[in-house]
Amino acid sequence: MTIHPTAVVDPKAELAEGVTIGPYAVIGPNVEIDTGTVVGSHTVIDGWTRIGRNNQISSFASIGFPPQDLKYKGGPTRVEIGDNNIIREYATIHRGTEGGGGVTRIGNGNLIMAYVHVAHDCILQNHVIMANAAMLAGHVLIEDHAIVGGLSAVHQFARIGTHAYIGAKAGIKKDIPPYMLATGYPAKLYGPNTVGLKRKGFSSEAIQGLKKAYKILFRTGLTVAEATRQIQEELGHIAEVKCLLDFVAGSQRGLTR
Repeated sequence: MTIHPTAVVDPKAELAEGVTIGPYAVIGPNVEIDTGTVVGSHTVIDGWTRIGRNNQISSFASIGFPPQDLKYKGGPTRVEIGDNNIIREYATIHRGTEGGGGVTRIGNGNLIMAYVHVAHDCILQNHVIMANAAMLAGHVLIEDHAIVGGLSAVHQFARIGTHAYIGAKAGIKKDIPPYMLATGYPAKLYGPNTVGLKRKGFSSEAIQGLKKAYKILFRTGLTVAEATRQIQEELGHIAEVKCLLDFVAGSQRGLTR
């Protein structure tokens, strides 16, 4: 491993071979960092934090600090970060709370741009992009391949579905269904993210099915129960539509419309 002489690394921290720690970085006693991860200058990683392989963590990031939650009592809650993530300058990732599952979890292959805030008990799955200064309140779930635009804010307990696209400066108060495009303050849906889905190789059947499901769910005046029944009967054989229906069925905060 390579540790700059000005870095402060607690002797109890567990660093694998191949880890690089930059100038003036601070690594706390309960931190584990796996091979190939690079920690930039002036970054602080503290708390009960585990970071996987081949992550790139830029200068002045802050990871593993206590949650900004007055109910937190100082317990050994965690941050868990997977492999191949890019975490840019001044990003903040806080550990979980005792009452919220105890873990803030980031999966693999995510891009977290400068000044992003990931609050306590959030879950980012895999290949998520969060643009500059996007902010997550506590307990937010962002599913695989979703994109959150810069300066957006997501309310606590909200969910953003897989392959959803959130425009810049959006205010997310309720769940954003998978594959959908949303923007505005407060956010509104504008149908499936057709351009993005085409770029990612989704079939014409899937895209057309999602368009029809969107119209049934949000444009016909049917109740959610009635709409989901009709969608299931007409389009339930399409995997992406089934994913949409499962997300809708699991919504607790309600859906952005």
